Amino acid sequence: MDNQDHFKFSNGVIVYPLLFVLLLWAIFWFEIRFGYDFTNFGVYPQRFSGLRGIIFSPFIHSGIEHLYHNSIPLFVLSAALFYFYKSIAWRVLVFGILLSGLLTWIIGRPAYHIGASGLIYVLVSFLFFKGIIAKHYRLIALSLLVVFLYGSMVWYVMPIKEGMSWEGHLSGMIVGIVFALYFRKNLPQPKKYYWEQEDYKEEEDEFLKHFDENGNFIENTTLDEESEEPVTKINYIFKKNTD
Repeated sequence: MDNQDHFKFSNGVIVYPLLFVLLLWAIFWFEIRFGYDFTNFGVYPQRFSGLRGIIFSPFIHSGIEHLYHNSIPLFVLSAALFYFYKSIAWRVLVFGILLSGLLTWIIGRPAYHIGASGLIYVLVSFLFFKGIIAKHYRLIALSLLVVFLYGSMVWYVMPIKEGMSWEGHLSGMIVGIVFALYFRKNLPQPKKYYWEQEDYKEEEDEFLKHFDENGNFIENTTLDEESEEPVTKINYIFKKNTD
């Protein structure tokens, strides 16, 4: 796929992530304003009613601190997704929510798992491993940036903090790795110069014809009529006639 199809800025790069984050804040405001608690709409593992949380859990947060800590990385990572992987961005988001939620339902503890952190781990994992697999300099740079900003998040896929859904984090990371492998065909191809093409022949290269076998530059490669040797104008020495 052409690089232009991948690395092209559009309004959606900012608008879609912004609307998604605003939706999370609007739902939280609704809970506070009207006294609702949507926690029971989260993922509850191994319980049939808990399956609804696969869809609803990313939009529910336990408090303003929880929502705040998820909002910034969610905006940054989803914006990077829409810029660098526009053609598959929606599939990564939608199926990332569904599959990470389903995996959390399978492996999670018997408690309500809520928050967008599972999706965040999907994005972190996908953006990192996708860039490494692609071997494209821009995507590798993105991978390094993701590690620099969010590399410490890897510790939270383990049960090191009470009350945190490490199962949701682990599920998101696993799904992100699977997506990076599955969407392997959707990779921008690094630009190849003509001398990197398979049908390139060095002896037919017009530029290289201006250099001799020792690497000296030949300004004019036309043959001298008498000597039938290439005339090198740069190194030509005019001798004074002493006759």
